[in-house]
Amino acid sequence: MAVDTWLAFLAATAVMLAIPGPTILLVIGQSLGAGRRAALPLVAGVALGDLTAMTLSLAGLGALMAASAALFTVLKFAGAAYLVWLGVKLWRAPVEEGAQPPVSARRAFRDAYVVTALNPKSIAFFVAFVPLFVDAGAPFLAQAVVLVGSFVTLAALNALIYALLAARLSGAVRRPSVRRAFNRGGGTVLIGAGIATAAMRRA
Repeated sequence: MAVDTWLAFLAATAVMLAIPGPTILLVIGQSLGAGRRAALPLVAGVALGDLTAMTLSLAGLGALMAASAALFTVLKFAGAAYLVWLGVKLWRAPVEEGAQPPVSARRAFRDAYVVTALNPKSIAFFVAFVPLFVDAGAPFLAQAVVLVGSFVTLAALNALIYALLAARLSGAVRRPSVRRAFNRGGGTVLIGAGIATAAMRRA
């Protein structure tokens, strides 16, 4: 892969990742509640979720989803339901100190992975986005490895930055009223993202 093509891909990916979506909102919400100890499981979940979605996209799932209304619908509603469920849980989460046990590393990893991987919009986006940087005259597999590895690395770094920033703020939002506002704001956004996902149509 030409260096200029790779750098263009990195720049485009960085701009896209800088815009917070459901995954980053989940990372922020759980990091505010659990602090730094949740950062690494969340980042690992995001990285593996992006790796799964991007690999499946390049393997042809995105094209299959575009052709199959049933498959697209199943993935769409499964992802939407999970987002709404997480949003409701965040909205209803207790805000007093010690009112609920801290988020476990396994749960943080699972939630981040599922929200990131089970997103038909992301899979469709990868199908449309990645081929723009593929040289048809060069071996595809080597280029795919570079592009997937670069994207997953940047996505993990992006999630880590948001998680650490949110963890630093967790001590400043200990008041129940402030934490409640954060929980309900984040929960509302996640529920809205789930509804938007459910309303999404195939391209």
